[in-house]
Amino acid sequence: MRILILNVNTTQSMTRAIGDSARQVASPGTEIVELTPDFGADSCEGNFESYLAAIAVMDKVVRYTEPFDAVIQAGYGEHGREGLQELLDVPVVDITEAAASTAQFLGHKYSVVTTLDRTVPLIEDRLKLAGLTDRLASVRASGLGVLELESDPQRAVAAIVEQSRQAVEQDKAEVICLGCGGMAELEDQVRLATGVPIVDGVRAAVTIAESLVRMGLSTSKVRTYAPPRPKTVTGFPMVPATAGLASR
Repeated sequence: MRILILNVNTTQSMTRAIGDSARQVASPGTEIVELTPDFGADSCEGNFESYLAAIAVMDKVVRYTEPFDAVIQAGYGEHGREGLQELLDVPVVDITEAAASTAQFLGHKYSVVTTLDRTVPLIEDRLKLAGLTDRLASVRASGLGVLELESDPQRAVAAIVEQSRQAVEQDKAEVICLGCGGMAELEDQVRLATGVPIVDGVRAAVTIAESLVRMGLSTSKVRTYAPPRPKTVTGFPMVPATAGLASR
């Protein structure tokens, strides 16, 4: 089984960290291929960057020439998952939805701890669209930018831990979701500080993607995510959708 996992920004070190985290939970025989978009911002922290990332991720996937069995979009609250589902005939898993759905198996309510406050509405909207807000206790911001997770890791861990504690103590969350692909591998530190289960979206997405492939399931194509209709696409960087669907 080969799973493509797409970083939504152009920071190569973050792509490597996402891939390393994914491999830690991948089953024997599952190959994880981490990919970085060819264009876009070095971090995604707003709507403009998110929409740009959506195009870049779709572009990267449709230009990938080897067979693959599933795709993971490794951006928290980012746009684009629906477009990938139209373009591909393999399962597409978004880490935002993967983390939240997994959290609901582990406790009554969950909270998301993310980066900047401006990203909170994007995450809330993604969870609402996915029907995952009924048991959402809160979405909290650590106040740090995505790139600070790498440049100042000690400060990042301290801020994430503090917001996680407040989510548990004040918002009554029983599970914490780490709300950024760049937070991969922080689970142990946050768990020790809070005493609750910690869900990393990258790892949750890998296990969900593997399960869908093993069950032979993929996106329904009868209506919402039917392939794009053949038409002329002018000036778009992607290979035209009329070139055909990427496939196993």
